[in-house]
Formats: sequence, C-alpha cells, structure tokens
Amino acid sequence: MHDIKLIRDNPDAFDAGLAMRGLPAQSATLIELDASRREALGKQQDAETERNALSKQIGKAKATGDEAEFNRLRSEVDRLKTVLEESGQQARHFDEVLNQHLAALPNLPHADVPQGADEADNVEERRWGEPRAMDFKPRDHVDLGESLGQMDFKKAAEMSGSRFVALRGGLARLERALAQFMLDLHTAEHGYEEVSPPYMVRDEAVFGTGQLPKFAEDLFRTTDDHWLIPTAEVPLTNLARDTIHAEADLPMRMTAYTPCFRSEAGSAGRDTRGMIRLHQFQKVEMVSIVAPDESDAELERMTGCAEKVLQLLELPYRVMKLCTGDMGFSARRTFDLEVWMPSQDCYREISSCSTCGDFQARRMDARFRKEGEKRPAFLHTLNGSGVAVGRALVAVLENHQNEDGSISIPAALRPYMGGLERIEG
Repeated sequence: MHDIKLIRDNPDAFDAGLAMRGLPAQSATLIELDASRREALGKQQDAETERNALSKQIGKAKATGDEAEFNRLRSEVDRLKTVLEESGQQARHFDEVLNQHLAALPNLPHADVPQGADEADNVEERRWGEPRAMDFKPRDHVDLGESLGQMDFKKAAEMSGSRFVALRGGLARLERALAQFMLDLHTAEHGYEEVSPPYMVRDEAVFGTGQLPKFAEDLFRTTDDHWLIPTAEVPLTNLARDTIHAEADLPMRMTAYTPCFRSEAGSAGRDTRGMIRLHQFQKVEMVSIVAPDESDAELERMTGCAEKVLQLLELPYRVMKLCTGDMGFSARRTFDLEVWMPSQDCYREISSCSTCGDFQARRMDARFRKEGEKRPAFLHTLNGSGVAVGRALVAVLENHQNEDGSISIPAALRPYMGGLERIEG
C-alpha cells in the first residue's frame, strides 16, 4: 500500500517508479481522488463545527423564550445535519475508491533493481558449485521416483486431479528429512524462531501481504470464506499486524514449515510434468520484521541463509537479481536462487528472497516506536523461501542420482535419514 501523502509530495517520483514496472502514470488520478476526499472531509468538519456552535445558541434562545430564533436555529441545524450526512457519504466514497486504486498498485522498485520485461532480463549476481559431470545420461526426477516405486502421480491424480503427487517410502522420508534439516539450520544457526501457524486465513491476512485483491484467482478459498495459505509468509507476516512494536524487539525473525496451496491459474501448460509446479507443496519459509534502516542488510542476510541450505545439500546454484518485470507484486527488491537441474540442463528457481519495504506494513498497520520518539513508524517486512522442500527433493534426486537409478543421500541429511546413505528401489 502506498502513502498518499508521499504521492502528493513526490508525484513525478511515484510515476517514475510505476513506469519501471511498465505501468502508466497514476499520480494525477490519485491526487484528484484524495483532493475530493479531503474536500468532503472539510465540509463535514465545517458543518460539525457550525452545528456545535448553533446548538449552544439554541440553548440560549430556549432559555430566553425567543421562539422565533429557536425555530430558525433548529431549522439551520437540520440543514447542517443533511450536509453532514451527504459530505460524510462523499468522504467515505472517495476514500473507498482511493484505497481501491492504491491497493491495486504494486510496490515501487528499489533504485538498484534492473529494468526489464521478464526473467530474460534478470541479472546473475554469483554462482556456487559446479554441475556434476555424469558419465551417463541423467534422468529426470519423475523417471527416478517412479522407477524407485516411491513417486506416484497416477494415483494422486485419480483422487485429486492433476498437479498432485503421492510420495512413499524413502522419498516420503527424504521430504520430511529435508524440512527438519532446514528448520534445524535456520533455528539453531541462523537465529529464526520456529512457528507453527494456521494454514487457513481470512481476507485481511491475504490483503495484508498483497495477494488480495489482485491475485484471488491464484488462491484456494473454502466455503466459509477462509483462504488456504499460498505460503507461510502470509500467517508469519500477519503476526506483526495491528501492533506497535518496541524497537528493542526488532528484528523479529521467524521460520515455519507448512503446506502451501496454489491454483497455478496463470501457469497453464507450464511444468505439467513432475513436482516443479504443484497445487499442494511443502515449503520452509523465512520472514523478518525489521526497522527501515535494516531492511537492505537483512535481505542479504536472508539470501545467505537460503544459500547455506543449498551448499550443505551439495547443490550447484546461482543467485539472480530480479528485474522490474519479473518481481512480485509486494516486493521492492528480490534475489532468486536457482538450482541446477541436470535433466533440464539449466537452473530453476528454488528460493525467492524479497524485501517489501513498508508496503505490507501499511496494509497491516504494523508499526514500531523508535526509542525516545513519540510517533510510531511503519516496519519493513521481508520474506524468503528457505527453501521450497519439493523442489529441493527434485534437485537432490537429479543431482545425486546414480547410473543404477539409486539416490545418494547428501551427508547433511543422513542424520535425518537414520544414517541411510542411499535410496534404492
């Protein structure tokens, strides 16, 4: 959500930020709506002030028995009552329309975000690890999982439809091991607090993190108007809503392992094979709530925490700085981690770490009070995958496969697999 006062004060800068997102100028429309709203509020306030003054005069007229003056004043108060009602309705109307416009606009990019139309314009920051040279043709995770008899898309589709999978045996245990490993790493070494949040939330929660109103079709909704979370970012970030936090309590760092539910409405025909893009998947999420002057450094820190997961899993990856056209709605700046997929001979996204500035905090009224200051300020929020468990499983299968179809377990996961070093059929 954007601050209309900042837009009034810096309309050209606001429109320039939207232009980086490929959007037309909006400041004139927003300022006009705000002016109409403030004009209506001014009329309402003036009428209220005048009515209060007349009410005192009515008392005097009644006390002196001046019936003509009493009736004149009563008539004037009745007129002002109508003005109050009409101006109040106008103010509410313009406020609603203004907020609808503001809520539909994405966050403005950070100054160092590269200009671009889509993922082809993202900028590579660095790489870690070298793709393994295999002396056999690498198989994809679907062939590997089905050959092991532990990955079943057919039965999952029979009960749930497309974009679902059932894991069994060693692969089901590997999925659980990955999640436990990530949670232990983030809590014990990276300073995140583990949270077990709700998996269903109300409208205001998904509005707060920016999924509503624009992206409702990407979500699943229950019959009693709850939303299934698309990521643990939603409930974790909303733990800070409607609160003025003490500066001493910052930064707040939280992590959670949850199922995530997405309709994938905009991905028809993309990644229809395998586990890359499912309606239900598991993810370990990281969320940070920080003071404004800490958000840039926190993004670097958070990205490093996600990188450590991939390093310990011995998975080659690269870090990409997203361009303006590929960045998420609420994000101000984003780094994607892309892991090497041998079967596709390319890197694929496995984590996305973003700083949102105060964009989400304004939608949630999440603030903090700086020590020694009376007026609270909005917090900055960050979120990142730490990492997507399903995609990590895919990457482990493909990068650690053997010619006979077995899967070698990375050393970091063996304690979570009961010492098992290899998954075999």
